[in-house]
Amino acid sequence: MKVFYSDLDNTLIYSYKHEIGERRKCVEVYQGREISFMTEFTWRALKTLMEKLLFVPVTTRTLEQYQRIQLGISMPSYALVCNGGILLKDGEPDRCWYEESLRRIQEARTELELGMELLRADEKVCFEVRFVEKLFVFTKSAKPQETAERLRERLNLKLVNVFCNHKKVYVVPRGLEKGTAVRRLQEILDCKEAIAAGDSLFDLSMMDVVNVGFAPLDLREEAGCVKNVEFLSGGVFSDLLMERLIDAK
Repeated sequence: MKVFYSDLDNTLIYSYKHEIGERRKCVEVYQGREISFMTEFTWRALKTLMEKLLFVPVTTRTLEQYQRIQLGISMPSYALVCNGGILLKDGEPDRCWYEESLRRIQEARTELELGMELLRADEKVCFEVRFVEKLFVFTKSAKPQETAERLRERLNLKLVNVFCNHKKVYVVPRGLEKGTAVRRLQEILDCKEAIAAGDSLFDLSMMDVVNVGFAPLDLREEAGCVKNVEFLSGGVFSDLLMERLIDAK
């Protein structure tokens, strides 16, 4: 069976701040508020595709954040959360996978701790500094590009990556890429054919290890030398993606 690895936020689901039209379905409630949605077309199409594809969510969300998402369709047999550091099997964390993730990033531990120290001293940081499941560092900054640049100047970039996504700032160890997690899971599944989709720099590494990837057109410049990526434009990305996958069947 072909595997479909997909990011979630801004790939399949969207914040209430994002305009995706009137025909939409709530998929996440937080503190009594509806905060994330799918278009009805994407929801129906994904439900149909899951009968023919093994759908594996791949997200930087924490386990708690992932568990808030209720797609209203059958639970994926596998999901990769915390940027692939945690594998869920039928909704339950795989302890061996997590321990192996920690082992793989052990060399970067000192840099992660230094990253936290630098962020706590950064006056532009406007959120708590989190060491997510001892896997990567996360916070928010009023001037994320400046915060990220300061981190890049001080940290060993052979051991960690620094990412910005709007106000969010991440320090992520090498070896915790989504592509690494997808490759690890591919070995377990022993599946030769896979596709991937995503909208951000976090997602490029997994597109690089599958047969074909799908991304919005505005990611083309950052995609660089990643091969076999098809860029989609002209509407809500999730709908364009579903149309493309349906046509490919």
